[in-house]
Amino acid sequence: MKKTFFAIILPIILIESICSQTIVKELLTENLIDPVGLDISIPRFTWILQNEKRGITQTAYEIEVESNDTFAWRSGRVLSDSSVLVAYKGLPLKSNTLYFWRVRVQDNRGYISDWSLPGSFRTGFLQPSDWKAQWITPTLEEDTVNRPSPYLRKTFQTKKEIRSAVLYATSHGMYEAYLNGRRVGDAHYTPGWTSYHKRLQYQAYDVTGLLQQNNTIAVMLASGWYRGTLGWSNKNNHYGRHIALLIQLEIEYTDGTRERVISDPSWRSSTGKIIYSEIYNGEKIDLRLEKEGWMFPEYDDSQWAYVKKTNFDTAKLVATYNEPVRQQEIFKPAAIFNTPKGEQIIDFGQNLAGWIRMKVKGKSGDMITLSHAEVLDKEGNFHTANLRAAKAQCTYILKDTNKVILHPHFTWHGFRYVKIEGYPGEIKPENFEAVALYSDMEPTGSFTSSHPLINRLQSNIKWGQKGNFLDIPTDCPQRDERLGWTGDIQVFVPTAVFNMRVHNFLTKWLRDLEADQLITGEVPNYIPDLGSNVNRAAWGDAATIVPWTLYKTYGDKRILHQQYGSMKAYVKSITNVTHDGLWDKGVTFGDWLAYSPEEGERKTPGTNKNIITQAYYANSLRIMMNTAKVLNIPDDEIYYTNLLEQAKKAFHTAFINEKGDLISPSQTAYSIALEFGMIPYHLEKQAAARLVELIDDFGHFTTGFLATSPLPHILLKYGYGDLAYKLLEREEYPSWLYPITMGATTFWERWNAIKPDGSFQTQKPQSNSFNHYAHGAVGDFLYRKVAGLDIAPDKDAVGYKHNLIKPFPGGSLKHARAILKTYYGTVGSSWKLDGKQMEMTVEVPVNTRATVYLPSTTPENITEGGKPVNTSTEINILGQEEDKYTVIQIGSGKYQFKIQRL
Repeated sequence: MKKTFFAIILPIILIESICSQTIVKELLTENLIDPVGLDISIPRFTWILQNEKRGITQTAYEIEVESNDTFAWRSGRVLSDSSVLVAYKGLPLKSNTLYFWRVRVQDNRGYISDWSLPGSFRTGFLQPSDWKAQWITPTLEEDTVNRPSPYLRKTFQTKKEIRSAVLYATSHGMYEAYLNGRRVGDAHYTPGWTSYHKRLQYQAYDVTGLLQQNNTIAVMLASGWYRGTLGWSNKNNHYGRHIALLIQLEIEYTDGTRERVISDPSWRSSTGKIIYSEIYNGEKIDLRLEKEGWMFPEYDDSQWAYVKKTNFDTAKLVATYNEPVRQQEIFKPAAIFNTPKGEQIIDFGQNLAGWIRMKVKGKSGDMITLSHAEVLDKEGNFHTANLRAAKAQCTYILKDTNKVILHPHFTWHGFRYVKIEGYPGEIKPENFEAVALYSDMEPTGSFTSSHPLINRLQSNIKWGQKGNFLDIPTDCPQRDERLGWTGDIQVFVPTAVFNMRVHNFLTKWLRDLEADQLITGEVPNYIPDLGSNVNRAAWGDAATIVPWTLYKTYGDKRILHQQYGSMKAYVKSITNVTHDGLWDKGVTFGDWLAYSPEEGERKTPGTNKNIITQAYYANSLRIMMNTAKVLNIPDDEIYYTNLLEQAKKAFHTAFINEKGDLISPSQTAYSIALEFGMIPYHLEKQAAARLVELIDDFGHFTTGFLATSPLPHILLKYGYGDLAYKLLEREEYPSWLYPITMGATTFWERWNAIKPDGSFQTQKPQSNSFNHYAHGAVGDFLYRKVAGLDIAPDKDAVGYKHNLIKPFPGGSLKHARAILKTYYGTVGSSWKLDGKQMEMTVEVPVNTRATVYLPSTTPENITEGGKPVNTSTEINILGQEEDKYTVIQIGSGKYQFKIQRL
């Protein structure tokens, strides 16, 4: 937006006001800041309101959208408190067009804000016909073994003053694009991994500042996910045998004329320094083969081969609106040492997904190999057996004696330790750094407490998420897998939405889940699919659980509209094979990687897997019932309500005996049954008591991926808070804190990945990931229960418009705090125990409210800001509850409560 444009527009006054106290800031379009390349015809706008006064809400808004000095939409005054995902209602948007928008609001005090600073968005290609570029592929004789990365280039001239230039690009494989030697954008692994046969993303880049009179577009390609080695069988070419490129540069000159540069057969191709590149195995770069200056206009490419046109469908192209993978934290060496075997090792102190950036000076032909590993073995040697077939190596061959900075382009590794071979000279810390790479989602949540190991637990949870949220939610970042397992994300998603804004990230993934569903509705085990099995209970349920969680967290009803067909199809695929409401032919991985004692240790009771399949089926029915209600589809709501009752009755008949106990006396069975409401109400307390007996019998939990994270919630709900905290603070194996005592900086796949004596678990040592985020789902308990920050339980409460603050102090903790940045602003809950006094600090964003549970049934024992809470005009006392709490309702602002505890 040209700052002069809106500045000269006469203000449209909503009401007379002499004072504007509310500030509008942080404008988002489709949850992104100033996005480029949206193909959404009706984008949605979000803004945050700031006002230090309490109890401030929005009562009206006004939005203006313009392009090329012409209004596309002027909403006028709209009486509404909506400030999140407000839909555009203007003129039809045009392709490849820059739009600016601004907003101002009226609050409940009658004040009118100033206009916000402008936000912007540029549309991408709204129709397949907008693509004029041609798919091209190199004609070089291909090395089918090593598959070196092809180089492609095109020179062109511009002869006028440029107003704007946008580069649209995608590929079969991965690409990096350059204009006149400068990298286009800062994204890695583009175009990302999707269900390529049905959805292929393109990226849009504003390259106005990169153009000059004489220009060269230069592109490096690599096999990537498209044709690279994926899965465990060492197979490649899953989506196709040949990599290809599609590029369209749209140039607008200041005189209003336009020019287009496209990929076509006039491009040239060759190869260069990247002689091998695979995701699992790593990259090999020979600097002696680099074609110096090939990215610049002056380079002579007359000896390069021409490319050929290929025929791929542009109708499958979609814009990218999830955050790209970018370089993130940088770690310096924490230690440099030699192992007992004499290996030279650098320890970076943190298990991460990324690569090494290395400075080196040697002589031509020197070859340096960097190998990556997560852990050392018991003897202190470099351990790579758990990588299975993944080589996870980067090799560099030097060209001359000049000092160079090296890193790979199209691969990444999961590692903490790096083994250095062939490095010329002394290995000095200043010459090495580890660069973390993951999708660039905004950090939103933080949690701290008085317990150092629990704080480390939160750090491990976050690093597990960072290492595995790399374009898709992978299970692990290090071995020959790195797949989008559905079971892992459905368990972890309540934790994920707290730590990062995963809204667009998971929306993109869900579109691929729908694309890869079978025509009969079954969901593959991982997305994108490589030909896996389908409809494993608790894995396929990601089709319902993930979109529902996104809706509840972000208030995004569109995600339910978009996924409703997918959700229905999945549930129908199960319903079709049930009889009398029972899904007894379901297949599941069970409570994956539950506590598994070594030989000679006490065995745990087994769990009838149909308990798991039926409980998850019922949970998906419940989600469908609620989704149909939200979308106002009453016939579906009735249909799923009836199916749910039938499924619950079938569960009672099949799995609860005449004593009211489950037929499987396992922690897993009781945890999952109680979590999903499968126990009749009059038997719930009995079931909870039985669960406690089973935990006490072993002295610890014996559960796995599915049943562990619900345990502390269930225990707290039924009055066993002391046991919930005992499990949380337990440091011995198995427990959440045990890996931390063994030096872990991320979550392990298996509870006993490393045993107390330093040796590795023996059941399946080749499958022993040390960066698997699923068990980090306990984070949800830290945020929602320990700190007490949650969405209110109202049926229509979504997106933190109505907050719930209800902490549960316990164990040895003396204080805890959770802070979450929502689309409305920051909501916070913290508490501190000081003798018989408890202090609570609550922060509520503007345009929201909160229901707060204060742990005293005597309001006279509670003060806020030093004044009795029952005398405050800003606090509404709702009453007492559970013989423990005084329940209040408050508006926006910061509050300091002190409660005298009896």
